[in-house]
Formats: sequence, C-alpha cells, structure tokens
Amino acid sequence: MNVTMFRTELRLYFRDIAAVVFGILLAPAILAILGSVPAFREANPALGGRSTLSVYVPIMLTMAVAMVALSMLPAQLATYRERGILRRLAATPARPRDLLTAQAFAHLTVLGIGVLLVLGVGWLAYGVDLPGNPLAFVLGFLLVAACLFGFGLLLASVGSAKLTQGLGSLTFFPLMFFAGLWVPLEVMPKTLQRIGEFTPLGAGVQVMQDAAAGHWPQALHIVVLCAYAAVAWTAAARFFRWS
Repeated sequence: MNVTMFRTELRLYFRDIAAVVFGILLAPAILAILGSVPAFREANPALGGRSTLSVYVPIMLTMAVAMVALSMLPAQLATYRERGILRRLAATPARPRDLLTAQAFAHLTVLGIGVLLVLGVGWLAYGVDLPGNPLAFVLGFLLVAACLFGFGLLLASVGSAKLTQGLGSLTFFPLMFFAGLWVPLEVMPKTLQRIGEFTPLGAGVQVMQDAAAGHWPQALHIVVLCAYAAVAWTAAARFFRWS
C-alpha cells in the first residue's frame, strides 16, 4: 500500500465534516438515543433474553459500514473520475489501484474508530456486554466491510457521482431492512428471517450477533458473505472505469 497516499486520503477524509459524522459519529449517536430509553436496556424475552440495545449494536455497526461503502466511497471515486484524477494518476508512479487501496484503508480506519466508540460507550454508559468472541467479531466486521466495499466499487463504475449516490441509496434501504434496522430479525416472520439470511447485511448482522454472544458464526452466513464479496469484487474489477 502507498502509505503517503493513505495518509493523504485519511487527512482529506477528516476535512469533510459530513464524512466524519456518517463514518464515526452517527452510530454512537444512535446508540446514545436508544440507550436513553430505559426499556431498551432491559432484558427482553422476545429477543432471547437480550436487551434491545445489545441486539441493535451489530445493526448499528453494519449500518455505518453500509453508509460509507454504498454512498461515500462510490461517490468519492466517481468524483475523482469526473475530475480526471484517476486518469492523471495512471500517468504517474502512483498507480490508480494505489488510490483504491488507500481509499479502502482510510474508510476502514475511520469505521474502526466508530466501532471502538460504539463498543466503548455501550459498555461504559449502558452496560452492553463487549463481544464474547472478539476474534470472530473482528473477522466478521472485516468480512462485512470487504463485501460492502466490493458493492461500493461496483456502484462507482456505473456513472456520475449523483447517479452513484442515487443507486447507493436504493441499495442501502432494502439491505438495512433485512439487517433488522427497523424491525429486529428476531421478531420478523420466519419467511423474512430466512430471506434475510441470504442478503449481505442480514448475514453480516447474524455473523456479528453470533460473535457478540460468544459463538463462532454459522457457516451459512460466512458462505453468503464470501459469495457476495467474490461476485462484487469480480464485477467491480471487470467494469470499473478509470476515465
């Protein structure tokens, strides 16, 4: 990885207030809002004895990844293409793929800060247990990020920044429904639960919830995420345009 380009992209990221809000502060802010409701901190038999807040932590984290990967990342790359930055990079020792790598690691670094904030605030302020299987939790988060970043790169190949942002929004909301953002998966009808297991964010939330409960994720959810990641990255590599 081009370290200089990574530092530059990270510095540019923190100059964008909207990017900082969506990438770092949004999930902790939602956690604080939900945590201020006493009923959300109590064990709920309908959720297997867990609190609503603990169920929502993996959902908040996947939501943050989805917002960055499906909206911010493709829009930024499409803007770079419109301004000719990618084409000019191709004529310099800093190859365009260095930019993609730097972008991915910069966004991943920012998301990592957001994850630490959510887990830290949840544990210290609201008594949300830390992940029972930290290794599985980290691996699950990275797998979700790899899967969604592949979709983001694929979206970045379709056209202008505005079109990319529109398609990102159209993709984001259905995926978040099956992730349980509005209705937790545990209380959805069985048919919707089953469909959700075969969607990127539905499988991603299940992986992180299993890890948070101290278990290793189910093989089905790992396979679903790996399959989506392989398809998305292959298609992105095939259709991504530098100019």
